[in-house]
Amino acid sequence: MEKNWKPELLDIIIEGQIIRKVKKLSSDEIQEYKNNNYECIDLSGKVIMPGFVNTHGHAAMTLLRGYGDDLPLQEWLETKIWPFEGQLSDDDIYWGTKLAVIEMIQSGTTCFADMYFSMEHVAKAVEETGIRACLSRGLIGFSPNKDIALQESKDFIKKWHNKSEGRITCTLGPHAPYTCPPEFLDRVIALANELDTPLQIHISETKKEVEDCYNQYGMSPVEHLEKVGVFTRPTIAAHCVHLSDNDIEIFKKYDVKICHNPGSNLKLASGIAPIPKLLQEGLTVSIGTDGASSNNNLDMLEELRLTALIHKGASFDPLAIPARTALEIATIEGAKTLRIDQQVGTIIEGKQADIIAFDTEYAHYYPKFDLVSHIVYSANSRDISHVWVAGKQLLKNRELHMDTVKVFNKCEEIAQRIIAELKK
Repeated sequence: MEKNWKPELLDIIIEGQIIRKVKKLSSDEIQEYKNNNYECIDLSGKVIMPGFVNTHGHAAMTLLRGYGDDLPLQEWLETKIWPFEGQLSDDDIYWGTKLAVIEMIQSGTTCFADMYFSMEHVAKAVEETGIRACLSRGLIGFSPNKDIALQESKDFIKKWHNKSEGRITCTLGPHAPYTCPPEFLDRVIALANELDTPLQIHISETKKEVEDCYNQYGMSPVEHLEKVGVFTRPTIAAHCVHLSDNDIEIFKKYDVKICHNPGSNLKLASGIAPIPKLLQEGLTVSIGTDGASSNNNLDMLEELRLTALIHKGASFDPLAIPARTALEIATIEGAKTLRIDQQVGTIIEGKQADIIAFDTEYAHYYPKFDLVSHIVYSANSRDISHVWVAGKQLLKNRELHMDTVKVFNKCEEIAQRIIAELKK
């Protein structure tokens, strides 16, 4: 989407991965393309737009969907999530990621950021399914395996960054300031400098996190991370619910990219991030679903609608996040956050063809006063009929190119096996 963008009736010519033309073709021009063996797809009655960019999540946590709901964050992590994750094998991560990718493609996500472990198996799932991803091995500084994890991160980035025809990019993923002490963050920063890679990190997700940081370091998590030097590297900051004015100034100083996770923050009762203020201050804000264990789905359409609605209600301002802004946050701003906006995020000539189509021939699109408004406030992900990533069609008339039943059954087996193990 560009400045002053608006819905238009146009044709899109894709060659390989690239959008070659965006214009209204004459019937003679269309016939010429057909004569030259171009596949011509009639998308009449559909809205074509850039695919959604989900800038924060933990894909394989689809395996924990519905497990441990309605608990405070720390109790949820310590009594449910971490014990379950301790039972996951590399193969489990592969299948859980495939389940996530199915859900994301069906709901219009063409690129996602992931922070987890067994990342070789995550990358394998991404490579096989055709989606785009920005991957990071999650790093816990208190873990006895922290040295191994750092080496795994280094090896993973060297092997996978810009691979799979450029669909896979990589970052380093220190989990959070409360799980990564300063001396460990120093090592992460040094490795990031060596590899010239950005960082993904959870910041100020809960009040308790902020209070604990003040008690331990005498400053906020953002101030603490600045002091340690984290923001000297390009940084993607997830959550950012509890921020002071000084925190926001620090983000501006270092051009930190923000990932808003409204569904997860509401479900875990973490609070509502000050997104309108961050936007007013000129910061890049994008949207993430977080993991399916805390959301509980990976539907970016729900997240952008929440983004448009909750900030209106919280601020008593109907203009807090307009529909157009919400759509941009879920697309081009996500691409900027992951630093791939030169490749994707808008439908313009020369960019990669990461494109989705909404079928608008349903009651909730009529009358068609404002299609942008309809996508944000009326549409649902079941309306998404077609998806392309890097010019390859992954969804056609709601049909995926993979064996979904096999993935569903495998993931159900994994979940039941782990529950049985935890009961022993």
